[in-house]
Amino acid sequence: METIYLNRDNLSHWQEKAVHKVMALGCFDGLHTGHCKVINTAFEKAKELNVRLAVMSFFPHPKSVVGSGKKQVHYLMPFSEKEKRLESLGVDTFYIVEFNKEFSALQPKEFAVKYLVELGVVHAVAGFDFCYGYKGAGNMDRLYQDSGKLIEVTKVKKVGYKGEKISSTCIRERLLAGKVEELPYFLGEYYEIKCEYDGRTFKPYPYYTLPAPGRYEVTLKNEAASLQTEVIVLDSPGGPILTCTTEISPLVNRKITIIWQRLLVDENVHSIDEKILIL
Repeated sequence: METIYLNRDNLSHWQEKAVHKVMALGCFDGLHTGHCKVINTAFEKAKELNVRLAVMSFFPHPKSVVGSGKKQVHYLMPFSEKEKRLESLGVDTFYIVEFNKEFSALQPKEFAVKYLVELGVVHAVAGFDFCYGYKGAGNMDRLYQDSGKLIEVTKVKKVGYKGEKISSTCIRERLLAGKVEELPYFLGEYYEIKCEYDGRTFKPYPYYTLPAPGRYEVTLKNEAASLQTEVIVLDSPGGPILTCTTEISPLVNRKITIIWQRLLVDENVHSIDEKILIL
């Protein structure tokens, strides 16, 4: 899979190299079951048309740009992990568009022509609520017209759980409330984060959202082994601290994945063993 970081300066270069493709559109943070429905739908369409499959995402998150940085966005997955997942879903090209004030000011027709038609898109697939262009004025009902009738459109219906739309937002909300046991209904699997372990604490890689402070049942794993244990998320002035309640010597080659399964105790900084605070 090819990853292309797309911006105003290199757009014309990639337009010149464009071939026909089906494009799945969205932010795709976390790649939950709703996202996978969009990408799988695009995959089937690309196979039907015998063209390449592409995914277009946007970074930084549009909410952080439109809100002038006032809104903090908790990301669910770094690009390195997203790339692995997209490749496993059959994606040929992953476009990451630089989302800035200038891009957000594009009129819907400008976006449709410059970022879709001129990149070779013949069919676009997105969720029912995907919007584009200045103030989100564009939507999947008008994309065919905005593209000069050059792009066919598939709008994917809501994917929900117990009546609630599955979204990155609802996943973040559950993480920040410690409700990790509910996440398989949204992600299709337990939430995972990758960390460096220094023998005392875990240092998560960037672009993950940590669960609320508390004690959690987890699985720790690396290439060599896995271990069922408990991890404590501790709130502190310098940021969250993650520590394990048991010895994890089989996993001490530093790079560890934490699979969050269940909140055991909703704890705060004052109720955790004092020895953990002396780090």
